[in-house]
Amino acid sequence: MKKNFPRHVAIFPISVVKEMTQLTARQIRYYEEQGLIKPARNEGNQRIFSLNDIDRFIEIKSLIDQGVNIAGIKAILIAKEQDQENVVPNHSDRSLSRFTEREWDELIEKYRTGGFS
Repeated sequence: MKKNFPRHVAIFPISVVKEMTQLTARQIRYYEEQGLIKPARNEGNQRIFSLNDIDRFIEIKSLIDQGVNIAGIKAILIAKEQDQENVVPNHSDRSLSRFTEREWDELIEKYRTGGFS
């Protein structure tokens, strides 16, 4: 029987996240300190992560590899969250995103080159 876990359920300890993302524990804690990720905590106050959190770490890592700094990453993630909030579900005449892939690339380039305040 195949079991699918909801992507938002926090079930992974930091050791698994490190292996899945190739990030160090220090990087993971730093991204949390910067407000880029908000892991759940178990009864022992240890961080536990969801598949969505792992996806976010991979996205953060990709942006850093593209030269985007932490302030730029914050702005991009906020823009993406706002974009997703404005999605009109089940509407065949509208794209699922306000931004095209080209517009996302332009936004990333803007933050990569220091075009933020």
